[in-house]
Amino acid sequence: MDYFNYAGNELFAEKIPMSFLAEKYGTPLYVYSKKTLLRHLGEIKRAFRPTGALICFAYKANNNIELLKLMNKEGIGADCVSLGELLLARKTGVPAHKIVMNGNGKTNEEIKLAVKMKIKMLNADSVEDLLNISRIANSLKVKARISFRVNPEIKVPTHPHIATGLKESKFGLAYDDAFKAYQLAASLPDVDVCGIHMHIGSQITEIEPFEDALKKLAVFSKKLNGAGIKLKYINAGGGLGVKYHSEIPESLDKYASVIKKYALKIAPKIIIEPGRMLTANTAVLLMRVILNKNSGRKSFIVADGGMNDIMRPSIYGAYHEILPVKIFSEREKKYYDIVGPICESGDVLARKRLLGNMYAGELLVLRGAGAYGYSMSSNYNLRARPAEVLVDGGRDVLIRKREDIQKLI
Repeated sequence: MDYFNYAGNELFAEKIPMSFLAEKYGTPLYVYSKKTLLRHLGEIKRAFRPTGALICFAYKANNNIELLKLMNKEGIGADCVSLGELLLARKTGVPAHKIVMNGNGKTNEEIKLAVKMKIKMLNADSVEDLLNISRIANSLKVKARISFRVNPEIKVPTHPHIATGLKESKFGLAYDDAFKAYQLAASLPDVDVCGIHMHIGSQITEIEPFEDALKKLAVFSKKLNGAGIKLKYINAGGGLGVKYHSEIPESLDKYASVIKKYALKIAPKIIIEPGRMLTANTAVLLMRVILNKNSGRKSFIVADGGMNDIMRPSIYGAYHEILPVKIFSEREKKYYDIVGPICESGDVLARKRLLGNMYAGELLVLRGAGAYGYSMSSNYNLRARPAEVLVDGGRDVLIRKREDIQKLI
C-alpha cells in the first residue's frame, strides 16, 4: 500500500498534486511519501517484534540521508557494502551495534574502518577476506566479530542478475568449503566467530526458497556445533520481493514466521537485511513529456527521465507501472513505448503500454522507484541527476538538490 492516488483527474503524493511539485522543483524528480515509508517500517517492526530480530536496511537500495535518518529514528540498523555506506551510517547516527558489513571485495580501508567502529559484524565472503580481517584487527589490537556468508546453493525464482546464493555466484563460500573456513576462523585469535550469513537473492516473492535455504544452514550449524563452534547470530539476508506489476508477494507475517521457525534452529539471535521491501513503493519518478513520436508502426512517448535516472528497466527488463499525472478520459488510447532521451537503444522505460495520447509538457510518473532508483543513477550523457523531495501530508521538503551541470563540467 502507498499514498500516491488520484483525486479527481490528477495524481497526488499524499495531499500534494504532482503538477505542483513539477513546477516547484522541475523534472525529472524523485518524489517520496513519508507516510508510506513509516507504514512499511511499522509493518516490518510489528511482524518481527516476536523474534527480537535486528533489522538492518540495505543502504545500497537507497542512500538518501534524510530517509535513513527516519529509519534510524525508528530503530532500523544499516547493512553496508562500501566505505561510503559505512561513513553514511555513522553520519546518520546508526549505533555501531546495529551495523553489519557485507561485500565480496572489501578493501583494507573498508575493513579498517569497520573494525575501528566496532560494528556488529563483518560478513566474511571468503577465506582470503577472513585473513584480511584478522590481519587488520591484529594491527589495531581489536578483536573483530565475523560471520561467513555461506551459499545454500539453491535456485530462486528471480532475475539471474539478482540471484546471489547459487553455487556459481561471485558471493560467499561454497557450501562444501564452509566447514573448513569456520575451523580456520575459530583458530585465529583476532576474530570472534559469532554468526552465519546467507543472501539468496533479491525480488523473491515466495517463501519456499528462504525455507529451503535455512533448512540447509540448520544442518550445517549442527555440524559446527559438534565441532565446538557455537553461533550467536543467523543473518537471514534480504527481505521479500514487492509488487511492481503482477507479482503476488507472500504475506509479511508468513515470511517472518518462517524466518523465526527455521532461523532459531541455527542461532538464538536473528538479523535481516531488507532493502526493496521498505522503500520501493515509497517513491515515484516524476517526468515531463518531451515529445510524442510516431516512427513506422510504433508510437513513442519521449520523457525527460531516462536510464541514467533509473537503470532497472534497461539492465533487468524490470517492469514499472507508468501513469499520466492528469487523466483526460476523452483522449484516444493506444500502445506506446515510453523512452528516455539517452543515446542508447536500451533507454526504454516501458514497452507497449496502453495510454491516452500525451503531448509535450505533460507529466507522467514511473511507480516503484524508491529502491535501486537514485542509488543506481548516473551522469551518463553528462546529465545531472534529479532532485529528491519528501512529501509529508501537505508539506514538501527538498531532501537532495538537483545536481548542477556546470559543477559537473
